[in-house]
Amino acid sequence: MLGDLIGEEQGRTTVQRVVSGAHGLPPTVETSFVASGTLLGVAVNDMGTYSGRLRADGTLEGVGQGVLMSPTGAHATWKGQGVGRFTETGGTSWRGSIVYESDSAEFAGLRGVAGVFEWEVDEAGKSSGKLWAWK
Repeated sequence: MLGDLIGEEQGRTTVQRVVSGAHGLPPTVETSFVASGTLLGVAVNDMGTYSGRLRADGTLEGVGQGVLMSPTGAHATWKGQGVGRFTETGGTSWRGSIVYESDSAEFAGLRGVAGVFEWEVDEAGKSSGKLWAWK
């Protein structure tokens, strides 16, 4: 069951590159981004990189990782995976799961919690996302 909304971010793509696919797989697009928002009510700056691969059915498969920090120096790392699709306007829309690791007191509420996210990226690289606790 989805729990409470625990985070929201807005950001932008900083760089993209195409990486050759291995073992006959199609190439992947590696995307790095920066974002800011809140997580558990704490202001955060987030940066991460994810790779998306076009699947035979036209959907996208993605995996990513990143690090975030609060203004007080509290920090957490994250890893996520999800599925996406292209939007009619040339952006991408993602749904997936994410887990965090942190020894910072401000992010203690993330310990042992899986999150589910919605992440939208427009054709210009502007992004926004929401995160819910999965209980």
